[in-house]
Amino acid sequence: MRKIRVLDNVYDLITINMEDRFKDHVAFRFYDTANDAVTTILYKDYVQDIRKAVNYFQSTIPEIKGKKICLLTKNSYEYAVNTFGVVAAGAVLVLLNTYPLLQSQTMVFQSKETSMKSSVKLIEASLSGLKQLDEENVSKALTSMRETGVSRILVTDTAGRILYDTREENGAVGLYAFYTEIVQALEGYDAFYCNYDSTAFLSRMASPVVYHNQIVGAVYTYEYDTKQADILKSFQSNLMKISILIALAVLGLSVLLSRILTAQITDLLSAIRKVREGAYSHRAAVKGSDEIGQIAAEFNSLTDRLQTTEDARRRFVSDASHELKTPLAGIRLLTDSILQTGDMDADTTREFVGDIGREAERLTRITENLLRLTRLDSGAVPPVTPVPVAPVLERVARMLAVLAREKNVTLSYEAEPQAVALATEDDVHQILYNLMDNGIKYSGTDGFVHAAAATDGDWVVLTVEDNGIGIPEDDLPHIFERFYRVDKMRSRAIGGTGLGLSIVKDTVENRGGSITAAARQGGGTVFTVRLPRAAKEGGDGQ
Repeated sequence: MRKIRVLDNVYDLITINMEDRFKDHVAFRFYDTANDAVTTILYKDYVQDIRKAVNYFQSTIPEIKGKKICLLTKNSYEYAVNTFGVVAAGAVLVLLNTYPLLQSQTMVFQSKETSMKSSVKLIEASLSGLKQLDEENVSKALTSMRETGVSRILVTDTAGRILYDTREENGAVGLYAFYTEIVQALEGYDAFYCNYDSTAFLSRMASPVVYHNQIVGAVYTYEYDTKQADILKSFQSNLMKISILIALAVLGLSVLLSRILTAQITDLLSAIRKVREGAYSHRAAVKGSDEIGQIAAEFNSLTDRLQTTEDARRRFVSDASHELKTPLAGIRLLTDSILQTGDMDADTTREFVGDIGREAERLTRITENLLRLTRLDSGAVPPVTPVPVAPVLERVARMLAVLAREKNVTLSYEAEPQAVALATEDDVHQILYNLMDNGIKYSGTDGFVHAAAATDGDWVVLTVEDNGIGIPEDDLPHIFERFYRVDKMRSRAIGGTGLGLSIVKDTVENRGGSITAAARQGGGTVFTVRLPRAAKEGGDGQ
């Protein structure tokens, strides 16, 4: 058997090699955002904090003893990286100063066991021919034996009494030896123990002396080896120097890495704070293609969208305020005129009240359209169902027939029975009504508006064309923008809000469709809407 002494607690080794050597020379420096200052913590103080935390856990949770504890601290990123570097350096130090030494000790133990076993077997062989051991015959048998290399040899009888001792001074012949190794040898076992106490290797070996399968005594050898210990100490010293150099290199790399990473993160945080304060035009500097660089790129992309959204919001609020202000100003002007004119005749008063009513109706339409756009923007739309377009188109045509007659505009329509769209009936009604209403309003006298519904594969195609004033080519890309008017004065005169086409576009796109506008050959405009088509039951919808 072998007895090997090792450190029971790796934490003790870290403490010996790190805290005792570097406690006054290693420190963590980090930026404390709470105090807006750089804070320095010595390693020894940091270790004390860890010890306090561990002791607290062990006192409050007894069953945690012997288990691994992970302590997380809330600090800056640089502090975390530097702490990781210290831990990594400590791990390197522990590894370099533990594993090789343990392996070296194990190899020495094995070598000692082999050499001492050979010596003991040689002595045992010299005594194996003796029927009974006594001081005289043992001394005679071992006189001519060559040097074995061990520090001391003892031979005992079966009672443990020492018959032979190589120690020249204070020899123990005649005394009784009850060493563990001798007791085990007298029981018939080979026993080997070896210890290392940093100054020497202390080795002990015992084996039984057998005569015709009968134990007649025991052989015990002892060795005190300082040469191997000096070699191991020198090896340990060299390892310590190498490990310190490696640990310093790891610490240096961790500091360098932390500064590189924290510089990028600091720039990104600065950009986030500026955007948070409203500077949507600010962009983070993208450095490299690593994860932080990708985060910066995504942040810039998000900021672009925020800026676009914010610009649209401001424009929308400005336009909405302007549109709401116009009818309100008209209503106020008319009411002031009525109030300030004491002798206004009944016909004029009736005319003014009628104008107030029309402005109120216009204000109502604007408000309703704004609410409808808000619902579309929020995505709060009802689920789609198969909607036959023909009945909806017929109903819209009946509703607009009066307006068409007043404008002397010919209104016509046609729809395929197979034209069944995936939407809601309100969606289809809103699309057709707005497009056909616009066509009637902007058509001249003796004009026409024609609406049609057909199928094209997986799509239902709605077309609304007129021979009205048309839309200039430069304005076509903008007509679906909110509050955009080709002719602002004329649009207000006929009751337009500048929101109808925007509502149509958002409704169509929310249902997975598309809408386009183009100039009609011969004058006027053609609107084309494509909506997903509902498949026929038991077929492919063709």
